[in-house]
Amino acid sequence: MLPDLADLRSDAHVIALPMRVRFRGITVREALVLWGPAGWTEFSPFVEYDDTEAAAWLRAAVDFGWSEHDPAADSVPVNATVPAIAPDAVADLLARYPGCRTAKVKVAEPGTTIDDDVARVAEVRRVMGPSAAVRVDANGLWSVDQAVEALERLAPLDLQYAEQPCRTVPELARLRQRIAGLGVPIAADESVRRASDPLAVARAGAADVLVVKAQPLGGITAAQAVVADAGLPCVVSSALDTSVGLGMGAFLAARAMSPGYAAGLGTAAMFTSDVTTTPLLPVGGRVPVRRADVSPELLDRNAASPERTDWWFRRLERVHAVLAAA
Repeated sequence: MLPDLADLRSDAHVIALPMRVRFRGITVREALVLWGPAGWTEFSPFVEYDDTEAAAWLRAAVDFGWSEHDPAADSVPVNATVPAIAPDAVADLLARYPGCRTAKVKVAEPGTTIDDDVARVAEVRRVMGPSAAVRVDANGLWSVDQAVEALERLAPLDLQYAEQPCRTVPELARLRQRIAGLGVPIAADESVRRASDPLAVARAGAADVLVVKAQPLGGITAAQAVVADAGLPCVVSSALDTSVGLGMGAFLAARAMSPGYAAGLGTAAMFTSDVTTTPLLPVGGRVPVRRADVSPELLDRNAASPERTDWWFRRLERVHAVLAAA
């Protein structure tokens, strides 16, 4: 059941976490963390998402904060995340992910070229060695022709998969046919978490792997149902969450992620601060499956401006109304 708005706001805080490197066009990540009967939870849809899309993120916050979930494991393996940085910055960045044997590399960043992408991925492969798993993520920014060209050049670097190389499900299906001989599996992210039907990509045979995120899919319970119905290998990832939201993802990964894959839940390493003194940072290539213990001091230190706090509380009120009407 949906809690009253007053219950959601009774111990809610809007925070702004600076990032070490621009990622997804973001240099400061804003989020609303709130206390529920089961512990701290998070509501942090990206600012450009409308209220209808953000409603799934609030369902997730309620699912995690107002329900108990079995952790199912002590920890889960995670990948390093490499933004669109120059090759000479790769080694230092990977050092923030001790023990990680998988890396996800951002490609197709606006203002960069395929040459830039190839050089970045090649340096990741050089630093991590031939036994590491290397993925690329284009966030749907390539056309089918661009994706074919890029993946033909990247395939010799032994990719675990290419995440959301094109925007739409029909484009993914066409690309998958055209690169059938390359040995590069296709993973779907936005075509799952931002779709009105998250199973459409699986039914269309347009992906080999699903990337699922707890908040955009409405929480741990709802995301588990998507994974079960899709019948494809699953990788759990974050949406640039604080350690509170990463905890939600870790609970999901422990229950739903396919063996042999690392979760994209090491992203606390991308922030210069967090909401807890014990953030979910990778240790030995893994993060623990637990709820974050939020620090009042860090909530104050990382508090968003009064204007942004008001914006988030007004957003919470609107999205709550969307869910209440549903």
